[in-house]
Amino acid sequence: MSNFWQRTLFGIIFISVLIGAILYDAITFRILFLLIAIGALEEFYKIVKTENAEPNLVAGRIVGISTYVILSAVAFGIVPYKYITIIAAFLLIIPIAELYRNKQQPIINIALTCFGIFYAIMPFALLNFIATIKSNYNPEIILGYFILQWSSDTFAYLVGMTMGKRRLFERISPKKSWEGFIGGGILTLIAGYITSMYFHSLSGSEWMIIAFIIVITGTLGDLVESLLKRTYQLKDSGNIIPGHGGILDRFDSLLFAIPFIWLYLNFIH
Repeated sequence: MSNFWQRTLFGIIFISVLIGAILYDAITFRILFLLIAIGALEEFYKIVKTENAEPNLVAGRIVGISTYVILSAVAFGIVPYKYITIIAAFLLIIPIAELYRNKQQPIINIALTCFGIFYAIMPFALLNFIATIKSNYNPEIILGYFILQWSSDTFAYLVGMTMGKRRLFERISPKKSWEGFIGGGILTLIAGYITSMYFHSLSGSEWMIIAFIIVITGTLGDLVESLLKRTYQLKDSGNIIPGHGGILDRFDSLLFAIPFIWLYLNFIH
């Protein structure tokens, strides 16, 4: 099978599983993104582990999974908001565990372990709050978000490939262009308006604001993940999805977009 057809086949399978889990019910949604979050955390720890830095895999996994489960339970009303404070206590497990590891760079290890949870777990956990922004589980908002995210990525790529001349951030990502960023952004705003015609959970202006947030923060998320890979001299974050790289490669835009969309829908909206 050629690389093109392999990429296409696994892309279709990946999107089908994602959409199916979102639409089926709240449980499949929560389980799928828990698994994705765990996979993202594993990739991050694998990338940053070197001779001079070793994130605490056991403590990181325990705290990371606990963080997702607690925030998901709060978002869906299974437990009250006060349970969020438990996460702060769980985070203290990481420096305490480091006391007993006897590693060369304990502070760096603690920092990398904690940042992995913040970077790879928290955005997927916050997705649960966006899914319940109207009190009950609302797959329409999540599906609309992914449509706009995929639109932004696709339009920026296509415009950049055909018209791109001025580099957006050449030191980090030599292929990204201002033309791709601006052209892709305009087309994504149009996609936001079209999305509002079919998904009525949010108004047209709200969908377009979300599209704008995705264009800005999604691009920054992509650049940060490129910085991570460039720092550790990697082409892809992993190979879990044949032809598509790793989980961080597929969800790098989400990692930055979701927290800002959550802030907009909860505090500004």
